[in-house]
Order: sequence, then C-alpha cells, then structure tokens
Amino acid sequence: MNYWYSFARWGAAVLASGLLLAQPAAAQTRRATLDLQLWPELQAELALKNGDYLFLGLRGQRDVESASYNGDARRLGFDERRVTLGYEHFWSEHWSGGGTLRLEALGYKRLVLVPEALLRHRSSLAGLTFGQRLSLERTLPNNAGYVGGPGPDGQNWARLRVDLEKLVPVGSGGFALRPRLSYEAATRIRLLKSNTDAKQRSIDFTSARAELGCRVSDHFDITPWVASQTRYSFTLAQTDVNGNVTIPAGRLNLATPVIGIDARFTLFQGKTVFERQQLPTQH
Repeated sequence: MNYWYSFARWGAAVLASGLLLAQPAAAQTRRATLDLQLWPELQAELALKNGDYLFLGLRGQRDVESASYNGDARRLGFDERRVTLGYEHFWSEHWSGGGTLRLEALGYKRLVLVPEALLRHRSSLAGLTFGQRLSLERTLPNNAGYVGGPGPDGQNWARLRVDLEKLVPVGSGGFALRPRLSYEAATRIRLLKSNTDAKQRSIDFTSARAELGCRVSDHFDITPWVASQTRYSFTLAQTDVNGNVTIPAGRLNLATPVIGIDARFTLFQGKTVFERQQLPTQH
C-alpha cells in the first residue's frame, strides 16, 4: 500500500509539472504549431488464457502539409513507420507489467530500436476506470547509411501516462463504446551530465488525447482519436548577417495536432472466446 501511495504521489507530481509547463506562464517562452499529422495503426492481439496478451502494432505517420520527409520520397505513403511488439502479464486485477520493442523508420535509411519496460495500475474512481502507466525506455539508433549524417546518441526516457475511461455496453449484441481521456508526460534521463550539455526542460514531451473506442465484437474494435502533442526545448539565439540578435535564446514549445485511428483484431488462445481484461488500443 505504501508503494502504491508513493507511486501515485510521484505520478501526480510529474503530471502537474507537465501541465504547468504547458501553460503560458513565462513571457520568454515561444510557441509554434506544426502541421497536422495522421496516425493510422493496425493492431493484432493474442489473448492468453492466463489473462496475459501478446501484441503487434503497425503504425504509419503522415504530415498532411508535407510532401516528403527530409526531402525524401514517402515510403508506403508515410513519412515515418513503426512496428511494435509487446507482452504484458497481469499479477492481479489492478497490477500488470511487461515490455515492448519498437522499430521506428524515420526518414531515409534511419532506424531506431526502442526497448521499453512498463508498470501499470488500474482501479475504479467514481464509476470510471483510472489508469496509470509508468515506463522506462532506451533508444538505440542505427545511423548506418543515414543521409543527414550521424543521428542522435542513445537516449533514456521515462514516461508517465494517466487516463480515465468508461466501458458503455450498447444493446445486447456485444457492441460497446469506450470514451477515454489520457495525458502523458515524458522526460529524458541523463545518467552522466557535463557542463557542455545543452539545457534541458524538466518535461520534454506531453500528449493530451481524447478517443472514442468502439467494440464491434469480441474479435474487433476500432478507436478514432485526436491529440495535442507538445515538445519542450531551449533554443539558441538567432542572428542576422551583421550579428544582431533577431530571435533571443529561450524556451520553445512546439505543438503538433494529431488525428489517429486504431483498428484492432483480437485472437483467443484455443480459439474460444473467454472473459478477460482488455486494455484500450493505446496500450
């Protein structure tokens, strides 16, 4: 119980920090809104009889206004592609944990492998399901053949996501609606720091998402969603040809609106449908 309270207090602190950073409190903070992005994802989930599940996700990302990514032609119609494999084990009705492995194709011949370990807690709150997801991940870039030169070094990230949802059965045919709100904050973890490192914001990334899941049957559900994603950074001063400062150094918030849709197919071990705790499509 003490562990759960510590976990909740830590999560609330990180969430509050993300919300505060997203507010226009500092006059020197500059903000910009990037192009709308589309994120369709196709998922396959294998439900195991012990309550665990195996997961495979295929996602594409496309900038609506951009014809290409870094000057390169789109591959499969997307600027970026992602493949995710995952496994999650349920210790109880409220606690689960597992891991994912993502392979991200960013631009031309640039691949990033991202292993992730996660811990999840779900409970009831005023008739809703309240969830918390804490994870640690490591980016392992493969820069071989990357046209733009060497990519970023490997990075460690900590992520916390909180969400509220409700499952609403409609009729007697198994159809159900699943409205849900989620908020995620992420920060880059630097194990060794030096005086030459670039300045870092307390929170590097946030994402606020609203969705309406539609469970069509035990084997298929679809989830349209919208989100506002923001990256927080420090920028260097920009000067003109005479060395005069045109844009001062300071905080920069880059917001990206996203529209997505997740289509999930569920298979059951032994091919017979059984009762289980199924997570939203935003695993």
